[in-house]
Amino acid sequence: MTPLLVIVGPTGSGKTELALRLAESVGGEIVSADSQQVYRGMDIGTGKASADERARVPHHLLDVLSPDEEMTAARFVELADAAIAEVQGRGKPVVVAGGTMLYVRALLRGLFEGPPADPEYRSALTKRAQHEGLESLWEELALVDRNSSETIHKTDQRRIIRALEVHTKTGIPLSEHHRRHQAEPDRYVAKVVGLGPDRELLYEKINARVLGMMQAGLLAEVAGLRAQGYGPELRSQQAIGYSELHDHLAGRSSESAAVELIQRNSRRYARRQLSWYRGQEDVVWHAGPSEVDLGELGRYLASAP
Repeated sequence: MTPLLVIVGPTGSGKTELALRLAESVGGEIVSADSQQVYRGMDIGTGKASADERARVPHHLLDVLSPDEEMTAARFVELADAAIAEVQGRGKPVVVAGGTMLYVRALLRGLFEGPPADPEYRSALTKRAQHEGLESLWEELALVDRNSSETIHKTDQRRIIRALEVHTKTGIPLSEHHRRHQAEPDRYVAKVVGLGPDRELLYEKINARVLGMMQAGLLAEVAGLRAQGYGPELRSQQAIGYSELHDHLAGRSSESAAVELIQRNSRRYARRQLSWYRGQEDVVWHAGPSEVDLGELGRYLASAP
């Protein structure tokens, strides 16, 4: 099996930069493992590779869905498998890069299927979310499955409900199911490289990154999505950077307050990403892209397992 090189890390850590440099150095191609970059029209807020960057290195799994479609981990794995097979079939190395923890885990380890969906149970939790607020369900999840609550955003209603459903139906936290599932054979031979900058430095970069996105036109991007009928009720529009600006454009907050909230939510998400990735024994950590030996990684991609 041809090996993969997987680059992980929190938002703002330099994954895109490293993936580009590495893929360019070995003549490879990049497969994105980001749950938001799959959506067309969501470019600035997701940190999607620019047209110039895509001209330097071919990218896969960007702009494959419209914002009113839903991407799941299972669908991601199906698309990623096809992209990887196609690229490797042409004799090119594959670099997987992205910050969506569930997607990386599903690609490398497979998916825990879990109990079948219970429409009645889900309907009851949906009504609770409407009356009590979604955060109350997230807080309940934190009590029964702390690890899952650290990887699921407070606005991700579908995943919160599914995690609670799995715990209720099986009596075992979803995170524990995933831990046990990791004992299964890997789906790919892969080296996983993690970028973990100093936390304070990372927070400074995130704050500056958000300001840069605003200067690049993020507010206009969200306004354009709204004009096309892509409202805040869509899962894609609940992503950090989009949800807060939908609230601003609806008159529920000032622009400055929305920006501060994006910065705060991005820092919190980065903290959850770091916490989760730090628990993965197979990740080789570096402080930043400049600390990574591209020659070593290139030799790995050229090797046979």
